[in-house]
Amino acid sequence: MTRTDPEKDPVTAWAEDVHAGRILAGPHVRNAAERHLKDLDTACDRGFVWDVDAAKDVIGFFHRRLRLNGGDFEGKPFHLHPSQQFRVGSLFGWKNVETGLRRFRRFYDEEGKGNGKSPMLAGIGIVGLVKEREPRAEVYAAASKKDQAQILFKDAVAMVDQSPSLKSRIKQLGIDPVYSLVYRAGDGGKREFKPISKDSGQSGPRPSMALCDEVHEHRDRSTIEMLERGFKFRKQPLLCMATNSGTDRNSICYEEHTHAINVAAGLVEDDTTFAFVCSLDEDDDWENDPSCWGKPNPLLGSILTEKYLALQVDQAKKMPGKRNGIARLHFCEWTDAETAAFSRATWMGCLGEVEMASLVEAGYRCFGGLDLSRVRDFTAFTLTWVLDEARDSQVFASKTWFWTPKNTLRQRAAEDRVPYDRWVDDGHIEAVKGDRISYRWVAEALQEICAIAHPVEIGCDQYGLENLQDHLNDIGADLPMTIHPQGFQKRIIEKDDTQPEGAQEVYLWMPDSINKFENAIYEGRIRIHPNPMMNHCASSVTYAENRTGHRMFDKSKALGRIDGMVSQAMSIGVATCREKRVVEPSVYKRRGLLKV
Repeated sequence: MTRTDPEKDPVTAWAEDVHAGRILAGPHVRNAAERHLKDLDTACDRGFVWDVDAAKDVIGFFHRRLRLNGGDFEGKPFHLHPSQQFRVGSLFGWKNVETGLRRFRRFYDEEGKGNGKSPMLAGIGIVGLVKEREPRAEVYAAASKKDQAQILFKDAVAMVDQSPSLKSRIKQLGIDPVYSLVYRAGDGGKREFKPISKDSGQSGPRPSMALCDEVHEHRDRSTIEMLERGFKFRKQPLLCMATNSGTDRNSICYEEHTHAINVAAGLVEDDTTFAFVCSLDEDDDWENDPSCWGKPNPLLGSILTEKYLALQVDQAKKMPGKRNGIARLHFCEWTDAETAAFSRATWMGCLGEVEMASLVEAGYRCFGGLDLSRVRDFTAFTLTWVLDEARDSQVFASKTWFWTPKNTLRQRAAEDRVPYDRWVDDGHIEAVKGDRISYRWVAEALQEICAIAHPVEIGCDQYGLENLQDHLNDIGADLPMTIHPQGFQKRIIEKDDTQPEGAQEVYLWMPDSINKFENAIYEGRIRIHPNPMMNHCASSVTYAENRTGHRMFDKSKALGRIDGMVSQAMSIGVATCREKRVVEPSVYKRRGLLKV
């Protein structure tokens, strides 16, 4: 292939270099480059044309008019990196043959932190403010929260401050912070660039451009939908979405991410979307192979240094709690949670069929964990069988049942963006008639299961336990329920006659149960019955941590439902705690307190 002169067409030249392997890129960026090259031959059949002069004009505007800000970059001309030239040039260079308007209306950009995505979007916004021939243009820096929207907008304000030609033509409204940039076009119409967010309360915007940064932080589609509703008033609106990778695969960000990579790969036909999704290849090992770092970080060696990334990798190795955050922010991995309990591969490796009847017939001892629902939530009940009684290395098999109110199921599935209704149809969740699950119904369900499994003990949070116990008594079900706190508080287990004199009391508490559950997972000592609802719970876990470093499940900050993980950890805690009731007495009980 003859290489295009970058001076004549920097966009096509960069795509050719990626396609030929002269520039390192991940699979989705390679697809984006190949798409551009194919379109040069085929897009005319669909009514589109490549206008290289228009692309070069906007690329040139960046270094002619715009300046960077902050640290070593303060006041330097904004020379777009070749990968940024490919992106910006593609947005403004591809045109509709008949109308001459831009082809692309949506731009999704996902790359590692520190690769200059926010300044690039700010620059695109200024292009929309002063170069577009759009009557009364409205450009918005948008985010789910106003503080986040201000970050991108401040880059735009700094660019105006440092450009004499722009500063003389653009009026700034507000002082610390500036809340609007106003430009008077030659036709006398006012054009405006300002931040906007879901919580700003503004209604009815008519954006010509909308710049959404950190899309992974958007909890829902409301902000983007608010902007896209106003696009109907514009001839060539442009929505730019830039983000790091996220954690929630049920989010708007992951939906846009999936659409973008499918468009780049040609799996979905969408001539209005331009996609630039940085990622590693499946066999890349960023923790041990620096040669792959440039794939999620296209500006590595430009504004981002290998030394800086090496420090991040070193932290990931030495501090496991930081590993997922670093993988997501710097290496474009969609992690299951910011501090996920375990990797997806580790979790999936523990899944396997668990047959209750065969385990009961084999005589294995069984322990339970029960997480009772609050009105519309899920009730989760886990049974764990101890397959090997060896001290400190027990082997477990677990199965979890999920119950939830039927009347609100579809609404919650829509709100959570999780297919609960399909999982009910497939038998993984049982939907109970009504708006809530009654404790009487739970009591009868537990009695039915426990009549087969005969658990030795069932751990249960104190919430609702007294009410449940009344219903168990009413139906004559004598189940071995014990309180297992879900927080940092400790549940002391009373000594009994089987313990030797002076033995120390042993307690149940969630941090210890979580640790024992995690150890069983990491060491491959547990088999968990496959259930997509349980997988969802595992991928949604986040932790709260107290001053002493102990962790508990944090439902308020969880990325989804975690009820199954709570009941699972309690069942492991109950099973392992009973095995260790006989322990050495405290040194203070042996010799008493010393007097000085």
